[in-house]
Amino acid sequence: MPQFPVKTSLAIVTLAGLLLLPEVAPALKDYKTLEWHSIPAVLDFASRKSISTAPIVEAEARLKPTADNIIPTAPATFVDATHNLDHFFAALSRTETKKDGAVTRILHYGDSPTTADLITADTRADLQKQFGDAGHGFCLIAKPWAWYGHRGVDMSGSNWKIDNAMQSDIRDGLYGLGGVSFRGTDGASAKITVKQPYTSIEVAYLAQPDGGSFTVETESATLGTVETVDTTKHAAFASFPIADEAVKFFIRVKHGPVRMFGAQFTKPGPGIIYDSLGVNGAYISILAKMFQEKHWAEELQHYKPDLVIVNYGTNESVYPKYINEGYVKEIKEAVRRLKAALPESSILIMSPMDRGQRDTTGEIVTVPVMLKLVDLQRQVAADTGCGFFNTFQAMGGPGTMGKWYGAEPRLVGADFIHPMPAGAKIVGHLLYKSLLDGYNQYKRRELQQRIADSDPKATPAEHSR
Repeated sequence: MPQFPVKTSLAIVTLAGLLLLPEVAPALKDYKTLEWHSIPAVLDFASRKSISTAPIVEAEARLKPTADNIIPTAPATFVDATHNLDHFFAALSRTETKKDGAVTRILHYGDSPTTADLITADTRADLQKQFGDAGHGFCLIAKPWAWYGHRGVDMSGSNWKIDNAMQSDIRDGLYGLGGVSFRGTDGASAKITVKQPYTSIEVAYLAQPDGGSFTVETESATLGTVETVDTTKHAAFASFPIADEAVKFFIRVKHGPVRMFGAQFTKPGPGIIYDSLGVNGAYISILAKMFQEKHWAEELQHYKPDLVIVNYGTNESVYPKYINEGYVKEIKEAVRRLKAALPESSILIMSPMDRGQRDTTGEIVTVPVMLKLVDLQRQVAADTGCGFFNTFQAMGGPGTMGKWYGAEPRLVGADFIHPMPAGAKIVGHLLYKSLLDGYNQYKRRELQQRIADSDPKATPAEHSR
């Protein structure tokens, strides 16, 4: 009769002993690895086709909700009581009706999620699919943070001194459109690769009394050389047509000191340009204090946005004293600056997403000051005549990040702040849907006004038909 090897026999006996030990030692009851009463069910291989799967499905949804389960079905909270966004909607209408060269431009200022073009890339994609693609827009010439990126654009650089508005050695407020400047001398260079061809590249830089020069090149040609010297410091721009569908570009300092901000890629409209302008760790003070007002106004007026989105609050949301004492003053100052520089443009204050933290029981809950912060933003939008998009409520309100962290696929990282790509897509689409809903309401109002103008005797009910 065949016998088990000694070592195998000992291993089986040891395993059996470990399985039985919690049954005879009460102190180890929490360490059971096998429920003996379940063995018959495990060994029962009879067909289960007649058994309802509803409890299983319900349990899975409860324990591991899918992204589809938790996407809000209620309409996003979008307020535009004073019709401040009508300028933007009018531009969108010209784009939609394909007026010659009609380009609608959106600047989206935000904090860390937008540094990786999260949320913004999805809103851009939705809008460009609907209204046409007029170019990627503005991006920095190199990565100030390892995670910086733009969908459809790769960039790298070397030998630059990088100053961002939140952590700058020079603190002169001259950070271009995107809040970051790049200082370099001979040998400094940047490489930008785009995933699709464009017809124009424009490089933004600082003209200055001691300025040097730089070149803009493709793999096969030099598009031009730019001298940055001037009698005063001011925002400056150099634009070049792109031939031969080039997709790789090189910016090289030729001589002397050069200070640069970024590059934009465009093509003829009609279509949308959506600029993602995120700075790591940013909060509203970056627009209210850290940007030098005159210089920022020069940048804004050059790009001529139809809509500026002000999307901060995540980093402020754990500082209740600041929210109670200084926040309203600073967000109003940022709006004042924008209106002074761009009196015709629309402004949308966009609340932050939910921000989670674990409470004493280990449950993931919304940080305490978030509801007040969002309410203050709503009030400031009303007081200053801006539009307001309540991202926090649109994505589900209090406790959303707890649900997102438990979703499959997971929609937020372990910090309960930064969305995963699938979560960012949800927020980006919610923003797009809200803008589109507002645009459709604008078109209905315009139609009713045209009917009223053509038939002054018509009743309001007839106007609304």
